[in-house]
Amino acid sequence: MNLLHYRLKVLGFTIFSSVTFLASAQTKSTVISKPAKENSQSGKVVPANLNWSERMMLSEMHRFPESWMLDFSKSPKWTYPAAIVLDAAEKLYAKTGKKEYYNYISDFGEKLINEDGTIVSYDIEKYNIDLLNSGNVLLYLYEKEKKEKYLKALQTLRLQIDGQPRTKEGSFWHKKIYPYQVWLDGLYMGMPFYTHYTHDFTTGTAAQKSYDDVVLQFDSVQENLLDKKTGLLYHAWDESKEQAWADKKTGLSPHFWGRAMGWYGMAMVDVLDFLPKDHPGRARIISYIKSYADAVIKVQDKDNGLWYQVLDKAGAKGNYTEATASAMFVYTIIKSVNEGYLPKSYKKAAQKGYDGIIKNLISVEENGVVNLNKCCAVAGLGGKPYRDGSYEYYINEPIRSNDGKGTGPFILASLEFEK
Repeated sequence: MNLLHYRLKVLGFTIFSSVTFLASAQTKSTVISKPAKENSQSGKVVPANLNWSERMMLSEMHRFPESWMLDFSKSPKWTYPAAIVLDAAEKLYAKTGKKEYYNYISDFGEKLINEDGTIVSYDIEKYNIDLLNSGNVLLYLYEKEKKEKYLKALQTLRLQIDGQPRTKEGSFWHKKIYPYQVWLDGLYMGMPFYTHYTHDFTTGTAAQKSYDDVVLQFDSVQENLLDKKTGLLYHAWDESKEQAWADKKTGLSPHFWGRAMGWYGMAMVDVLDFLPKDHPGRARIISYIKSYADAVIKVQDKDNGLWYQVLDKAGAKGNYTEATASAMFVYTIIKSVNEGYLPKSYKKAAQKGYDGIIKNLISVEENGVVNLNKCCAVAGLGGKPYRDGSYEYYINEPIRSNDGKGTGPFILASLEFEK
């Protein structure tokens, strides 16, 4: 039997562990080297005496040793889920000063942005609004490191906004291959980046025009995707009413998908971080958050505090309490309370949801690694094979653990509760 000792540096202290390889039929118990005195959690990859925010972040870093791997990527690719987890890493670094968090973020920029500023796997001609989200990581890295390649990449992403196809009233299409379609997802994918970029790089009347454009996106969604009876918003709207999933009168998709609503809530609270305090659209977005939170709390499970894959179908066959949407709702509500967008009384619903996630959806392995379970892996509309937006479609999409679209919002929510 050979023993390979390797060192894991976690939070400034050193943990020694052992990997055992069998050379014969004879087996022996694994030897655990004596841990450093600073580590009270002997043999743990992730110590249990940390806050949930760090426990989940360290678990993600353990699962995905390089940040481009987040959300199960097989090779470096410019996609959106990693940026959500890295947003949380930014806030953890600001809170703790622990360099391993910063290095994890910085590595993403190094791997995904070439020295000439081109972006690995990115094609502007696709006009896919999802691909703006990781621009938030570059905004952060450029502010910290001032590397020219990040500025060039950011300017490319900003060019996409100028060319992004729109509906007649100015809402962005979700993708060029999805003509005339506005998805709730797109508000999160594009608007925090658009607002943050404007804040950092645009001045005068050009900045005002951009901020107005951002607010227009929310105004348009409230006008076209809101169900006035429930206060919930449908997953998507087809201006042309041509899609098989679209209602022939309204153009709306048939259901309220949990994560779509989750994206929308996070979009609103994150945009407000950079929308000027004196912008007239700011008060409207805050009013949308109030309406949104009221509607979301009405469909929160009264027993476990969680939310369902199809929000208004609790108890329907096959429906389930879903992790990514639950984490997003909790983050949106608790951040809104902390920022003063919602009264403090709303914290009760957020706390119930957060406790429900920890009790029902979190599992911890023997080595301390934390898992977030029951995450919907993906859901959309149209495409090939065709996604029809039916109830059966949503409840039958793959479910997995540790999806970045859930772990990221969970860390962000945890940080809000830890303030």
